Amino acid sequence: MALTTLDPRTALVVIDLQAGIVAAPTAPHSGAEVLSRTAELADAFRARDLPVVLVRVSFAPDFADVPPGRTEAVRSGGSRPAGWDVIVPELAGHPGDITVTKHNWGAFHGTDLDVQLRRRGVTQIVLTGIATSIGVESTARAAYEHGYHVTLVTDAMSDLDAEAHRGSVERIFPRLGETGTTADVLDLLAKTHN
Repeated sequence: MALTTLDPRTALVVIDLQAGIVAAPTAPHSGAEVLSRTAELADAFRARDLPVVLVRVSFAPDFADVPPGRTEAVRSGGSRPAGWDVIVPELAGHPGDITVTKHNWGAFHGTDLDVQLRRRGVTQIVLTGIATSIGVESTARAAYEHGYHVTLVTDAMSDLDAEAHRGSVERIFPRLGETGTTADVLDLLAKTHN
């Protein structure tokens, strides 16, 4: 489905484009491709005075704030390299941007993201980031549940597994919002936010 509209107060929400995650192997798009497309979108949003939210995931050095639930999947543990949770320089350093630190998959639970968006009158979010089926999908589900219109930029996100990315894009995202490419969003921005 093609994108239909961008609300007057739409925000770009970028999930986990930080040093340690962008450097990881991803599919179907590389971290560098996701970053380049997201940076292009961020520049376009900033040029139109639309909010840009940079979400990062971080944990205490002793991992005391990691969600404690039992899982069948092996959890990655141990120490992380210094700076793994720092927003990449290509996106950081813009004083008007909002930075949100999360300790879960999704960007809404346990953060002030909803408050930050509502204070600015935001009714729609455009999502990019890594990983599609984890942080991006979790944030999209919560955004939908919070009543936001959701747009998912499928070529500005990627996953640790191409099949997981495809499953989210084809099966889950159409139930949560509209999907499109970076070019689609830029074209719609140019038509509706001059």
